[in-house]
Amino acid sequence: MRKIIKNSRGSYYINIPKEIIRKLRWKEGQRLEVDYKGQAVIITDWKK
Repeated sequence: MRKIIKNSRGSYYINIPKEIIRKLRWKEGQRLEVDYKGQAVIITDWKK
């Protein structure tokens, strides 16, 4: 379970466990696409 956090600029974020980031081989600064379907948020690697 994760909590939604609001920063001082008004944006929201959630923390993703480092084990998941490593398994997906995502790196700091990597571009991602964020979409949603119904009540689900879909995060995928950004394709040029």
